[in-house]
Amino acid sequence: MIEIPDDFASSTLDREGEESRAWLATLPLLVDELLERWSCTPTATAMYGQVGLVVPVLHHGSPGVLKISHPHPGLVHEPHALACWGGHGAVLLHERDDSNFAMVLEQAEQTSLADLDDVDEAVAAAGRLVHRLAVPAPPHLPRLRHHAEQWWLEEIRKGAEELAYPLPHRVVDAALSTVKELGPDQPDSLVHGDLHYANVLRAEREPWLAIDPKGYAGDPAYDAIKLLRGHFDDLLTAGDLKTALFRRLDIFADAAELDRERVSRWAQARAVMSAQWGRQNGDPAWLLDITDQIAEALTAPRSLAPSENHGRSL
Repeated sequence: MIEIPDDFASSTLDREGEESRAWLATLPLLVDELLERWSCTPTATAMYGQVGLVVPVLHHGSPGVLKISHPHPGLVHEPHALACWGGHGAVLLHERDDSNFAMVLEQAEQTSLADLDDVDEAVAAAGRLVHRLAVPAPPHLPRLRHHAEQWWLEEIRKGAEELAYPLPHRVVDAALSTVKELGPDQPDSLVHGDLHYANVLRAEREPWLAIDPKGYAGDPAYDAIKLLRGHFDDLLTAGDLKTALFRRLDIFADAAELDRERVSRWAQARAVMSAQWGRQNGDPAWLLDITDQIAEALTAPRSLAPSENHGRSL
């Protein structure tokens, strides 16, 4: 029987509360049942991420991983997105049990874009991957335009009124304008929804493969903010934060074949939403400070086209 890592059990209890204790108690039996059902042989001890247990396996003779996640509404559409991509830009989905939030996936390497020293290369690789993943979305996936129309405007307004240390009015107003103008006008492209650097792994079949999608339909520019809130050390030490931010967004937009202005506007709006959400959910002060700086810097008009800076040291 697979042994559940103590750290995974304790972190799950801390995050999900006592109601997760029953799920953790049944997890070893569920792992054994799925291993037998899907003809998998464990090849290493169980690992874990933030919400899921991952068991390296041989699946019909090929390396793979059995992934079982704690049930959560935000994970419902992960297998739908992976099935739609069919291995093009993302790990292959071999088996699925949606009722148990369980899958057998292709095994990628443990190296991710977060491990690259060249941040420009990581950003460009993420952009190229976003372009590949932007296929027509299945009709049953949640539409980001509905989120914008039904929740985002009210959430931004409410956050500006109720949260301590609010962002300046001009910053909030810029986010509201973006949601009003661009929110209803989104394509039905499949969007990863959480494409940060650690969710893109090196592989043999393709140079980079995405993992852990949320699975939305909407504007591929939605994921740009993740590339600003990660690998941020060089941004904070840049002589001009605004220029450095726009430069990174332009690298992403060009690689993803997206409109630069649309990318920067969505990044600003999502920075505002992330700053507000982080205050409501206890994000650490350093992350709140970085997100505030991103939101404010992206609000100001560009004074210099960042394309003129491509290839230069900041």
